[in-house]
Amino acid sequence: MVLSPFDAEDITQEVIIKVITKLGQYNGKSSFRTWLYKITVNHFLTMKKTWLEERYPTFSHYELDLENISDQDLSPSEQVEWSELIEEARQGCLAGMLLCLTREQRIVFILGEIFSDPHEIGAEIMSISKDNFRQRLKRSRNDLYHFMNKKCGLVNDDNPCRCPKKLKGFIREGWVDPTTLKFNVNYSNRIYQIVEEKDSKLKKMEYLNYKQLQQDYSFQEKDFISKVFKDLIQSKMVKEVFELSGSNDE
Repeated sequence: MVLSPFDAEDITQEVIIKVITKLGQYNGKSSFRTWLYKITVNHFLTMKKTWLEERYPTFSHYELDLENISDQDLSPSEQVEWSELIEEARQGCLAGMLLCLTREQRIVFILGEIFSDPHEIGAEIMSISKDNFRQRLKRSRNDLYHFMNKKCGLVNDDNPCRCPKKLKGFIREGWVDPTTLKFNVNYSNRIYQIVEEKDSKLKKMEYLNYKQLQQDYSFQEKDFISKVFKDLIQSKMVKEVFELSGSNDE
């Protein structure tokens, strides 16, 4: 949603704090998952824009930066040696493309396309009709995939832009830091591994190749989430919310 995993961690903690403070307001009229999604979505829609969102408000801004980064071929040995960095470049570039969508488009696309939430669930989370959600998802898809088909060599062999060729330029510009990977950090799962398996009709959609690229992100699992909850539960602010004194008798 924000391109920077470090910003995402801060936003995650802010959302968890909101969830904790609003638990008493959950009335059971919707599923807990939907209620949780709504809090997350509302927080993201109303929070201050991150600097990366400001930098890439449109695909044209992103395309200009990509074109200004020179191509440089890697030798066969460099491609093997730097395979992890190439994957870092790929994931980071795909995340940057998502940033070019509006916030609402990003949310709709992530819910409907990457997480494969049913349209009725997405509509409820966004507080819009099912048909409206479907139309917004279609527009988000079309905007993103039009850019990818025009620019990205992963989906169109006629496009010259290739992750290995951009790698050295990405490193020079600070898009990839060989000492601190942000995206390709050996998390144990990929998004597509936890998304419900699609039926045969969906697998025939022309968008499938694009979708698989976007779902092939690595994501953080237990360690980060456990740390977030531990830090929050032990924080003074949370104890004050629940009127805990921190004494052993409570």
